[in-house]
Amino acid sequence: MRLVHRRNGDQSTLASNLETADSFLSQARGLMFRGSVPDDYALVFRFDDADRHSLHMVFVPFDIDALWLVGDEVTKKKRLSAWTGIGFGMADTIVELPAGAADGVEPGDLVEISE
Repeated sequence: MRLVHRRNGDQSTLASNLETADSFLSQARGLMFRGSVPDDYALVFRFDDADRHSLHMVFVPFDIDALWLVGDEVTKKKRLSAWTGIGFGMADTIVELPAGAADGVEPGDLVEISE
């Protein structure tokens, strides 16, 4: 699986090493207590419905890029700083990426998980 960014007919791969936080515990833990993640890594949180969801960086010692999606459309993008970052947005899916991985992504773009 890979995470693909699409805009204006162009496409690029944001990550090819995807992990899904699919339990309450894995969603609560997120990237906490990890020293780093690979450059091609993404942690994907899926929710039943689009709603306001938050992320925090407590016990995460490195910056990340976060994408909030409804369907495949990016509703928000934010760089979250190590230890103190916090973000809120409307989403049915949230993707956490290494800082800089989502530099070309903007709200309104499409980001999808491709087999």
